[in-house]
Amino acid sequence: MSTTMGFEDLTVGTTWRSASRTLTEAELSWSCMTSGDWHPIHADAEFAAGSPAGQRMFQGSYGIHVAMGMATHLPELGATVIAALGLNHWKFCAPLHVNDTVHVEVALLAKRATSDGKRGVLERSIRLLKSDGVVAQEGVLSTLVLRKEGAT
Repeated sequence: MSTTMGFEDLTVGTTWRSASRTLTEAELSWSCMTSGDWHPIHADAEFAAGSPAGQRMFQGSYGIHVAMGMATHLPELGATVIAALGLNHWKFCAPLHVNDTVHVEVALLAKRATSDGKRGVLERSIRLLKSDGVVAQEGVLSTLVLRKEGAT
């Protein structure tokens, strides 16, 4: 069970690691259906077998989807979260395939109070890694959070 942390509780340099999970055939189908991207590198096993990757791969955007979901509770910020402000420097480093087992590593890079002092901005590095340690995707997520009343 995790404990909700506030802006003031967080220390720059702290890192977290998620549990692992395995990407499934159903997820690849869902990704094709919801995105409308049925390129044969995603949807045609025979085509993909003849490609440099040698097998079907997930759309890059699905890796972002997975990484953001897995990083949601790293750290557990609960109701203090106001909004995601954006992704910066996102890189696609290695393809994701059905049956890849992945996890995320999150590091708090920076934090700062907003000009009114009521909110804070967190900069977190997020790395989506495969079970063999290969980085599949990585980047920086900025998140706007509430601060404790009266915080300075």
